[in-house]
Amino acid sequence: MVGCVLAATDGSVIAEGYHRKCGGPHAEVDAIAAAGPRARGAIAVVTLEPCNHRGRTGPCSEALADAGVAEVVYAVADPNPLAKGGAARLAERGIPAFHVPHAGALELVLPFLKRVRTGLPWISAKWAQSIDGAIALANGDSRWLSGGRSRRMVHRERGRVDAILTGIGTVLEDDPRLNARDVRIHRTARRVVFDPDARTPIDALVIAQDPALTTVLVRREHDGDDGFSRRVDALAARGARVLPLGNGDLIEPALRALAADGVATVLVEAGGGLVGRLAREQLLDEAWVFVAPLLVADDVARRSARGLAPEVLAAIPRARLLSVRRRGEDALLHYRWTASGRGA
Repeated sequence: MVGCVLAATDGSVIAEGYHRKCGGPHAEVDAIAAAGPRARGAIAVVTLEPCNHRGRTGPCSEALADAGVAEVVYAVADPNPLAKGGAARLAERGIPAFHVPHAGALELVLPFLKRVRTGLPWISAKWAQSIDGAIALANGDSRWLSGGRSRRMVHRERGRVDAILTGIGTVLEDDPRLNARDVRIHRTARRVVFDPDARTPIDALVIAQDPALTTVLVRREHDGDDGFSRRVDALAARGARVLPLGNGDLIEPALRALAADGVATVLVEAGGGLVGRLAREQLLDEAWVFVAPLLVADDVARRSARGLAPEVLAAIPRARLLSVRRRGEDALLHYRWTASGRGA
């Protein structure tokens, strides 16, 4: 999400870099490595204020100064109290650093800003629906509601997020793999199942294909139910990570635990129950809605979200429509509920 361009004073690009993975070189270091000695005297243009602390990598403010750049321009100030202060450190080294806000850069780093400010990951929900809002027939049939181009885009998104979240209903009914296929994979997402009663079969595809990449969210206590304990033990023995929720099935504490474990972005691929629960707890940040050219007109067809019972429309948070695109015969609508990350 963070990039860096090293440019000459005439505006020509010397080198580019970006933060490729968590724990890897930051964008500035990547760009400096690409530029070599040509970095001396360059202007560094960076998405995010250069960091000023030594964590998994060294401080980028020092790396830029040591490389001999002439000045630094950054679009978003770093909100992380452990890392901010890079601009001031550059000034101490005699290198001017200018904060030039940019809306596009801010949109790009929203997941990072949210995790730093709230301790929660960025939550994106996606679903395909008919023109009249059905995601499946009453019997659960939904294959294939959307077209091939839409499904390929979903696989690309799976290969870009840290985790994919689904519900136990989807696991039991569809047995999804929830992996990225036939696309370039930027990161391998862990699969997370919201399963308060530990009903996930140990041979479910989300477990069987790579148990170490699966996290199952269960209730913290289950009133002395021995069967529940045995199911939890079986999942753990299979290699899955079992993460307890509160007794009220609140999902926010589990999401915080995932964020603390390095999960910054979550893609929700689930039925209406889980999507509705996330909406009720105001945990959704954005939605990708694929609208297929079908009119189901079924009174009992399944919907993308359920479980909310607002009494007035004014009580429902309104999302911003960011874009409308065509994907083959489908329309893709991109909505967002937060403008700059909760707490911004």
